[in-house]
Amino acid sequence: MGKKIELLDCTLRDGAYIVNARFGTAAIRGIILHMQEAGVEIVECGWLKNAEHEEGTTFYHVPSDVEQYLVKKQEGVVYSVMIDWDRYDLKYLPPYDGKSIDAIRVVFPRGKHREAIEIGKAIRKKGYRLLFQAANTLAYTDGELDALAEAMNEVRPESLSVVDTFGAMFEEDLERIVRRLDEKLVPEIKMGFHSHNNQQLSFALSMRFVQMMEGKGRGIIVDASLCGMGRGAGNATTELVAGWLNRKHGKDYDLDVILDAIDVFMEYFQKHYSWGYSTPYFISGMYCTHVNNIAYLTEKHRTRAKDMRNIIASLPPEKRLAYDYDLLEQKYLEHCRAEVDDEAACGRIGEILGGRPVLMLCSGASVSGQRERILRYIEEAHPAVIGINAMFAGYAYDCGFFSNPVRYAYMVAEPAFSGVPRVVTSNIRVAAGEGEEVVGFGALVKQGWKYFDNAGILCLRLLRRLGVHEVALAGFDGFRERFEENYADRRMPSVNADGDWDIVNREIQEMLDDFRASVGDGMKIHFVTESIFK
Repeated sequence: MGKKIELLDCTLRDGAYIVNARFGTAAIRGIILHMQEAGVEIVECGWLKNAEHEEGTTFYHVPSDVEQYLVKKQEGVVYSVMIDWDRYDLKYLPPYDGKSIDAIRVVFPRGKHREAIEIGKAIRKKGYRLLFQAANTLAYTDGELDALAEAMNEVRPESLSVVDTFGAMFEEDLERIVRRLDEKLVPEIKMGFHSHNNQQLSFALSMRFVQMMEGKGRGIIVDASLCGMGRGAGNATTELVAGWLNRKHGKDYDLDVILDAIDVFMEYFQKHYSWGYSTPYFISGMYCTHVNNIAYLTEKHRTRAKDMRNIIASLPPEKRLAYDYDLLEQKYLEHCRAEVDDEAACGRIGEILGGRPVLMLCSGASVSGQRERILRYIEEAHPAVIGINAMFAGYAYDCGFFSNPVRYAYMVAEPAFSGVPRVVTSNIRVAAGEGEEVVGFGALVKQGWKYFDNAGILCLRLLRRLGVHEVALAGFDGFRERFEENYADRRMPSVNADGDWDIVNREIQEMLDDFRASVGDGMKIHFVTESIFK
């Protein structure tokens, strides 16, 4: 069966999600060259997009943009690109001239195969080889698979690929889909499989796909990428699939060349970017949800895995397939706004503060860099000292305030944490543990900003509720581009993982101004250490 199996390397296409297509000219040329020299039958060079091509990226505007990255086209190798069925205007596509790409693969969602086929017909009319990719094939019913096959039989593309978009398939799911399509598709249409590794099954399912098609007489295409590079949990790995096909199915891919490609071109991306299996992407696979939902909850809110699972589970199944950030934010807040009766807790917190002015000791670098100034203020003003999402050695705290579950978990091992009362918001927990007072998260939140859950602003709102009239801020520095300049403890997890520091700073200033306007003369606020928010 060896000659009927083709390996498609999609590193430059699926990996574009990781690096925003910015592989660099040397890596694009080198990966294509190494893949063709290794004997990979189909090299997917990237995407066709409506925007003009930027050198060193794998987003191309027209096929001629790819020419500069082809050192020398090799006979027997198919050079392809992908288009979204509705995101590339075919008016830009010239007739095929054989100088760059040979094939175009059209990806389409469930329910849009008829529209995609019309696009495909126009592509083939211009002389290109035509391949199709049916996104989220797991969602298709048997009847829908029959209709898909029937429509494909009419147009006779080179191939139709089954896609495990959310990495949610198990073996029996793959078997149902592949058997149904194999039964209905005409023999000359090859069948492909594109997997995602959300449940650590990408390689296993790719092997099962090949085994199922043994002796069928139909050509098959297996997608893979170097080191599994691809959006979210990534894909089956080219090196693993190629090695297995060599050993078990008589293929002759040059593994030394593939491994050279990894050593020379992939090491940089592995050091500076992340992809592959993770607990959040396991949740994505479990609930068949778009990876952007996972990324949003991870990057914006540093959401814990169990909370993420509950938030995703609360979305209607049809809404999980796309990403609606407004809806996701609503569900996040609903989850965080656990109903708690915090009147008694607020009374006990008020007793801890004892009617004194309050020093909010935040986590900025000035907490360590301007320690003497802070200690001098404490000695002179005798404030109640509150640690905000962090507590550091060398300071005597009256209590800590925590609104971020990741930061709270990190601080448990900090010596300064031991024995100090902690105020935690209800997005962390709803039932107080030893030494904890729980206050309602929802009551402290005011929406209208992307980064509405800044801990310093939340604590100010709590202090207003408690009737505090004077607050001093230390370590409320503002964010800088260099991550290591932001925190007194550089090992501490950032609560703004996406690093949009300019946006964060602007919004904190806006929220602080809004808070000051709301309290008027009811609360005096001043800064002990340097801050961009003065």
